[in-house]
Amino acid sequence: MPRPTHFEIHAENPERAITFYKKMFGWEFTKWEGPMPYWLITTGDKEPGINGGLMPRMGPLIPDAPVIAYVCTMMVDDLDSLVDRALKSGGTMALPRMPIPGMGWLAYVKDTEGNIFGMMQADEKAA
Repeated sequence: MPRPTHFEIHAENPERAITFYKKMFGWEFTKWEGPMPYWLITTGDKEPGINGGLMPRMGPLIPDAPVIAYVCTMMVDDLDSLVDRALKSGGTMALPRMPIPGMGWLAYVKDTEGNIFGMMQADEKAA
Protein backbone atom coordinates (compact mmCIF):
# COMPACT_ATOMS: atom_id res chain seq x y z
CA MET A 1 0.00 0.00 0.00
CA PRO A 2 1.45 3.44 -0.89
CA ARG A 3 2.53 5.56 2.09
CA PRO A 4 3.48 9.21 2.31
CA THR A 5 7.24 9.54 2.02
CA HIS A 6 7.76 13.29 1.69
CA PHE A 7 5.93 16.53 2.20
CA GLU A 8 6.56 19.96 0.78
CA ILE A 9 5.86 23.40 2.21
CA HIS A 10 5.47 26.28 -0.27
CA ALA A 11 6.37 29.64 1.25
CA GLU A 12 6.16 33.25 0.12
CA ASN A 13 9.03 33.98 2.53
CA PRO A 14 11.13 30.80 3.00
CA GLU A 15 13.29 32.22 5.82
CA ARG A 16 10.21 33.26 7.81
CA ALA A 17 8.65 29.81 7.33
CA ILE A 18 11.91 28.10 8.35
CA THR A 19 12.00 30.16 11.56
CA PHE A 20 8.37 29.27 12.29
CA TYR A 21 8.84 25.49 11.89
CA LYS A 22 12.11 25.49 13.83
CA LYS A 23 10.29 27.18 16.73
CA MET A 24 7.25 24.90 16.43
CA PHE A 25 8.83 21.47 16.13
CA GLY A 26 12.63 21.85 16.24
CA TRP A 27 12.94 20.66 12.63
CA GLU A 28 16.31 20.97 10.88
CA PHE A 29 16.59 22.71 7.49
CA THR A 30 19.46 22.16 5.04
CA LYS A 31 19.83 24.33 1.91
CA TRP A 32 19.86 22.10 -1.17
CA GLU A 33 22.74 22.74 -3.56
CA GLY A 34 20.60 22.16 -6.65
CA PRO A 35 19.52 24.58 -9.41
CA MET A 36 16.54 26.02 -7.54
CA PRO A 37 15.96 27.43 -4.03
CA TYR A 38 15.03 24.43 -1.90
CA TRP A 39 15.57 23.32 1.70
CA LEU A 40 15.49 19.71 2.87
CA ILE A 41 13.60 19.23 6.14
CA THR A 42 14.60 16.62 8.71
CA THR A 43 11.78 16.09 11.19
CA GLY A 44 13.57 13.64 13.48
CA ASP A 45 15.62 10.50 13.38
CA LYS A 46 14.27 8.43 16.28
CA GLU A 47 10.49 8.63 15.87
CA PRO A 48 8.55 7.17 12.94
CA GLY A 49 7.62 9.79 10.36
CA ILE A 50 8.59 11.39 7.08
CA ASN A 51 10.92 14.17 6.02
CA GLY A 52 10.13 16.90 3.54
CA GLY A 53 11.17 20.03 1.72
CA LEU A 54 10.46 23.74 1.58
CA MET A 55 10.49 25.94 -1.49
CA PRO A 56 9.35 29.39 -2.61
CA ARG A 57 5.67 29.50 -3.52
CA MET A 58 5.24 29.31 -7.30
CA GLY A 59 2.09 31.39 -7.50
CA PRO A 60 0.04 33.85 -5.50
CA LEU A 61 -1.59 32.76 -2.26
CA ILE A 62 -5.36 33.10 -2.31
CA PRO A 63 -6.01 33.91 1.38
CA ASP A 64 -9.63 32.73 1.71
CA ALA A 65 -9.51 29.83 -0.75
CA PRO A 66 -10.66 26.41 0.45
CA VAL A 67 -7.91 23.94 1.31
CA ILE A 68 -6.36 22.92 -2.01
CA ALA A 69 -3.12 21.46 -0.71
CA TYR A 70 -2.05 18.31 1.00
CA VAL A 71 -2.40 18.74 4.76
CA CYS A 72 0.21 16.94 6.83
CA THR A 73 -0.67 16.17 10.41
CA MET A 74 1.86 15.82 13.21
CA MET A 75 1.19 13.61 16.24
CA VAL A 76 1.91 15.68 19.37
CA ASP A 77 1.90 15.06 23.12
CA ASP A 78 0.32 18.38 24.16
CA LEU A 79 -2.01 19.83 21.52
CA ASP A 80 -3.06 22.90 23.50
CA SER A 81 0.52 23.90 24.24
CA LEU A 82 1.56 23.59 20.59
CA VAL A 83 -1.49 25.49 19.31
CA ASP A 84 -0.54 28.26 21.74
CA ARG A 85 3.06 28.16 20.49
CA ALA A 86 1.86 28.36 16.88
CA LEU A 87 -0.23 31.45 17.61
CA LYS A 88 2.64 33.12 19.48
CA SER A 89 5.02 32.31 16.58
CA GLY A 90 2.89 34.09 13.97
CA GLY A 91 0.49 31.32 12.97
CA THR A 92 -3.31 31.58 13.01
CA MET A 93 -6.09 29.15 13.87
CA ALA A 94 -7.65 27.40 10.88
CA LEU A 95 -9.89 24.93 12.76
CA PRO A 96 -9.93 24.84 16.57
CA ARG A 97 -9.38 21.73 18.66
CA MET A 98 -12.03 19.11 17.91
CA PRO A 99 -12.53 15.52 19.01
CA ILE A 100 -11.95 12.61 16.67
CA PRO A 101 -13.98 10.02 18.63
CA GLY A 102 -11.91 7.10 19.85
CA MET A 103 -8.74 8.55 18.35
CA GLY A 104 -7.81 11.91 19.85
CA TRP A 105 -7.96 15.68 19.50
CA LEU A 106 -7.23 17.47 16.22
CA ALA A 107 -6.58 21.12 15.38
CA TYR A 108 -5.59 22.81 12.12
CA VAL A 109 -3.28 25.82 12.15
CA LYS A 110 -2.13 28.18 9.38
CA ASP A 111 1.61 28.84 9.38
CA THR A 112 3.16 32.24 8.62
CA GLU A 113 2.72 31.53 4.88
CA GLY A 114 -0.98 30.58 5.01
CA ASN A 115 -0.31 26.82 4.70
CA ILE A 116 -2.55 24.61 6.83
CA PHE A 117 -1.14 21.78 8.91
CA GLY A 118 -2.76 19.52 11.46
CA MET A 119 -1.71 18.49 14.94
CA MET A 120 -3.27 15.54 16.74
CA GLN A 121 -3.02 14.40 20.34
CA ALA A 122 -3.89 10.74 20.90
CA ASP A 123 -6.75 10.14 23.35
CA GLU A 124 -9.00 7.09 22.98
CA LYS A 125 -11.55 8.81 25.25
CA ALA A 126 -11.98 11.83 22.96
CA ALA A 127 -15.63 12.34 22.09
